[in-house]
Amino acid sequence: MIKWKTIFLLMLTVAAMGTKAQVSRDLFKDVLDVRYEVKAPHRVATSFFADQGAWHAYALPQRNEDAGAFIGPLLMDLKGEWLGNDFTRLRIYENNRELPLSRIDTATYYVPGMLQQTYMAEGLQVRMQLIFTDSREAMIQVRLKNEGRAKRQLVLQWGGHTILPQAQLKAVPNGIAVVFSNSAHHFFIDYLSRQPYQLAIKDNGYQARKTITIPAKGIYEDLQLQRYFLETKAITAAKKKDFSQAYAQNTSRWNKYLSDYFAGTAITVKDTTAARLAVKCIVTLITNWRSPAKDLLHAGVFPSAAYQGFYGFWAWDSWKQAVALADFHPSLAKDNIQALFDYQDPAGMVPDCIYTDKQENNLRDTKPPLAAWAVWEVFRATKDTAWVRHLYPALRRYHQWWYANRDHDGNGLCEYGATDGTRIAAAWESGMDNAVRFDQAKMLRNNNRAWSLDQESVDLNAYLYAEKLYLARLAAMLGDQREAAHWKRTADQLCGLINKHFYDPVSGFYYDRRLSGDLIREAQGAEGWLPLWAGIATPEQATAVAKVLLDTSRFNTWVPFPVLSAGNKQFDPANGYWRGPVWLDQFYFAVKGLEQYGMQEMAQGFVNKLWQHAAGMNDNQPLYENYHPLTGKGLNAVGFSWSAAHILKLLAFSY
Repeated sequence: MIKWKTIFLLMLTVAAMGTKAQVSRDLFKDVLDVRYEVKAPHRVATSFFADQGAWHAYALPQRNEDAGAFIGPLLMDLKGEWLGNDFTRLRIYENNRELPLSRIDTATYYVPGMLQQTYMAEGLQVRMQLIFTDSREAMIQVRLKNEGRAKRQLVLQWGGHTILPQAQLKAVPNGIAVVFSNSAHHFFIDYLSRQPYQLAIKDNGYQARKTITIPAKGIYEDLQLQRYFLETKAITAAKKKDFSQAYAQNTSRWNKYLSDYFAGTAITVKDTTAARLAVKCIVTLITNWRSPAKDLLHAGVFPSAAYQGFYGFWAWDSWKQAVALADFHPSLAKDNIQALFDYQDPAGMVPDCIYTDKQENNLRDTKPPLAAWAVWEVFRATKDTAWVRHLYPALRRYHQWWYANRDHDGNGLCEYGATDGTRIAAAWESGMDNAVRFDQAKMLRNNNRAWSLDQESVDLNAYLYAEKLYLARLAAMLGDQREAAHWKRTADQLCGLINKHFYDPVSGFYYDRRLSGDLIREAQGAEGWLPLWAGIATPEQATAVAKVLLDTSRFNTWVPFPVLSAGNKQFDPANGYWRGPVWLDQFYFAVKGLEQYGMQEMAQGFVNKLWQHAAGMNDNQPLYENYHPLTGKGLNAVGFSWSAAHILKLLAFSY
């Protein structure tokens, strides 16, 4: 029975949400399949559930023999490790015999913000629900309903074992503590029910048992917390909580995420495929959300928690994620931007990526400048002028840093580069790590901490042009008309330089340019349509670029817009990271560029091909880092944040 406190909280939530579109998370069961079996601690390439910026995550059981278990937890820091497959498993005994749990499939599911399992066990209904209550704590409630006409005496047993050799289990008052020999991490299980469990620990496993009696038609509820801390000094004491209240708050928060997003689009819950895809994107971003911890001073979003190499915050990932987050979680969008600026150096450079251990931060390069775009988009959603006023000086320094450190010949056109003089770091700075256009590039020294490639990149200068216009908007909004005029004037100058030096009228496309003056025509790629997104191209140039994009032998593939022309001899989507896959950020820039020049029908046609042909768009499978343009197969990391972010923006474009 739902408690009146729960009903009251839900009524307050509805009232607070006013006239916005009301969307219930209960309409979106299993938008992602989060069933899994842990076979090795470090195998994280799967979908799972996390919330509230927590650093631990769970899955539903895939196998019948794991019935009664919440799979995991997955514990995260600089890498992810599964504590176990069945570390949190419930068994029920009656008359010294284990009752078999038969899963009720229709009542076992993942909805945004909650995992639920429901079983029948010889006249006993068993419902298990898991939610996150804050950034360090998950709560599990077990509800047992005796369907019979006689009372039943049962033994409840929680137990499991860890597969991590460095994990050591200890009994603590009312629970279990797990400490780690190789870190300051701590994991706790706290039993909150009035009747205590009897605890036993042996080697890498534990049992917690107690005997209960449930009257005929009666209900028994059991509650536990599972808490994970990355450092000893952050540990706080467990507090008793009311599950009904926590559940109501969880429901309210998630319904608000969904309602806020849908209120900004023409999508309705009747648009089943589009709505489920949108919700999948939202849960992907929230699952990758990490709260402040150790040297990460603000919250942010991993590119993917399902890939060991992505356990940090990246600069241009963060800008892109923030643009989508602004539509349903603006405070996280702000933090995702601020987290990178926490490590801006005195000269103005923003690191490529940052981690819980700042010694691991990559200061060898930065990432393409999209920060002012992101700040403007977040401001549009929040109207928070104080936040913009706080960030604006940092945005200005970051923009000026490019011209002081990445313009080798001082001609107003910048190059990608590095602080350590290595070409690999310079290619990382572009974000297009192994793109063909950099194959022959060499490094040139600019100053003691700055080197450039010997080629000027069209995408970099297109981003810088766009940033000038966004800085102008921000300055004008803050009341500095003189500075706004400066940004507009320099943007106009840069626009002329880009069209003069990067556009090839013969092929109708934009290319990088060597400092010697030659265009790098042998590499026709995504950089060539960025001037449309930025609004740099003339109408005639935009028409010419669109003609190239329509060519089925180059960019109009089964899934459109590979980042390297399909006609290039080095086109290799399956094996070449930036040598042919479709990346959805670049797809989005292409579509928005076409739209800017009045080619909406063409742009929509490309988007329709994405919806129809790319993996994960029409089912409960994950979104991918990138896609094979000829088959639609998902490639590389699963649960990729900027794919989710750009799909959300593309859905808003399509409806």
